[in-house]
Amino acid sequence: MRNFEDQEGTVWTASVAENSGTDYKGRHHLSMRRADGSGPDVALSDVRWNSRRTAQRTLDTMSVVELRRRLRSALGRASLPASV
Repeated sequence: MRNFEDQEGTVWTASVAENSGTDYKGRHHLSMRRADGSGPDVALSDVRWNSRRTAQRTLDTMSVVELRRRLRSALGRASLPASV
């Protein structure tokens, strides 16, 4: 997990979520939610990894700019306002 602030100063937590099932290819994906726990999780199912280790390493090295860009994209697709 990793916390970051969006452009409005809201703190979000980016984490790795796992899909269940027998197919291990792309089982892990990026998920974000407000750090205070309010609002729904925002899943980014297009950002996928085969292992939790690889997912966490990628998440740890992502820049804040990249995390903000991914968040904006996910909120736009989910039609959720940033102030959810």
